[in-house]
Amino acid sequence: MTVFTLGLNHNSAPLDLRGRFAFTLEQLAPTLLNFRELMQQRAPRQSASLAEAAILSTCNRTELYMAGNAAMVQPAFDWLATIGGIESKALMHHAYVREGSAAARHAFRVASGLDSMVLGEPQILGQMKQAVREADQAGTLGSTLHQLFQRSFSVAKEVRTSTEIGAHSISMAAASVRLAGQLFEDLTKIKVLFVGAGEMIELVATHFAAKAPMAMAVANRTLERGEKLAGRLGAEAVRLADLPHRLHEFDAVISCTASSLPLIGLGAVERALKLRRRRPMFMVDLAVPRDIEPEVGRLDDVYLYTVDELASLVQTAGEKRLAAVEQAEAIIETGVQSFAHWLGQRHTVPLIQALNAQTDSWREHELARARKQLARGADLNEVLEALSRGLTHKILHGTLAELHASDGEQRLQLAQTVSRLFLRNSPRDPAEH
Repeated sequence: MTVFTLGLNHNSAPLDLRGRFAFTLEQLAPTLLNFRELMQQRAPRQSASLAEAAILSTCNRTELYMAGNAAMVQPAFDWLATIGGIESKALMHHAYVREGSAAARHAFRVASGLDSMVLGEPQILGQMKQAVREADQAGTLGSTLHQLFQRSFSVAKEVRTSTEIGAHSISMAAASVRLAGQLFEDLTKIKVLFVGAGEMIELVATHFAAKAPMAMAVANRTLERGEKLAGRLGAEAVRLADLPHRLHEFDAVISCTASSLPLIGLGAVERALKLRRRRPMFMVDLAVPRDIEPEVGRLDDVYLYTVDELASLVQTAGEKRLAAVEQAEAIIETGVQSFAHWLGQRHTVPLIQALNAQTDSWREHELARARKQLARGADLNEVLEALSRGLTHKILHGTLAELHASDGEQRLQLAQTVSRLFLRNSPRDPAEH
């Protein structure tokens, strides 16, 4: 058994394609169960080894982590293509597959923020932990993936504490505020609308609140959750249904929901611009799939940024950043080697268990025979001698039989192996004679 990662991210696939493969938190468990059921139908003989799977789905990536054998990769790839409603061949141009150490390295880099749009961003670690919790609750995690992810978290923690990787990241939230400041001379004179009430919106809203805008509002599908965030920010809670009628009131709109369809359409923004008398609107769409129709970005008085465009504007260059990356990569590589060693040992576990069971059986058999001899009054030294000979014979019987049955090069190789196993402390190796 080994580990695999199958997925697509901001480096391999455009925003709209990634949107086809986005999962909400509530969808993860049933999707994992559906995947496992499909795998078991396609490979019933391997069903025991197809039980381990986890899905990581964020704005930047959708990745399926698996533990099993190579036979499961193509069915998994076909399944993922079906989820996105595209042909497998089309997905191949934008997806990647990692196996074994490469899969572990990828997971460690993701957890550490080295594979993110914004280098060192911290949100991905929490998202990965949530993905693991969902897989665990669905019963699809398994011991191998559990080990992979726990080591990912450990590596990520060491990267955060031992390097300055996080110090050189400008979050999406900070970048949003900075871009708004470039459009509006004074952020204290603008009104800001936040659509959604999740972690990302809360982060962006916190950054904007620090600039003390004239007014803020939160629109969310669940009014209660929107009211909670609005209360913490000192903002107004707005019903999502009222959005088209109130859009014109706001100078800046930042949206990030889990909606499968756009919430803000071209017509609504066009009407808002007329009511605003062509005063500009700053809009940020952090959602995947999109919350704001892409056609909105073509309007003259709208400055719309998607999650991909925002990331490209984040500046994280410099010698310190490069040094931090090198340090982080070294930590990750050490973690990869450790995981690879653990994974390699896993292959020998059944053999070790079988050897222990066999030798225990031999030992019990010889002990039982020795006890019977003692009960009949046999001499203790003779009984011990017979016990030791019996154990020695059983241990060596299979090996000697294989040696006698082999010949030529095979016999020489077997003799060398036997020497390493049984004559490790011998000054001379009989296989060399």
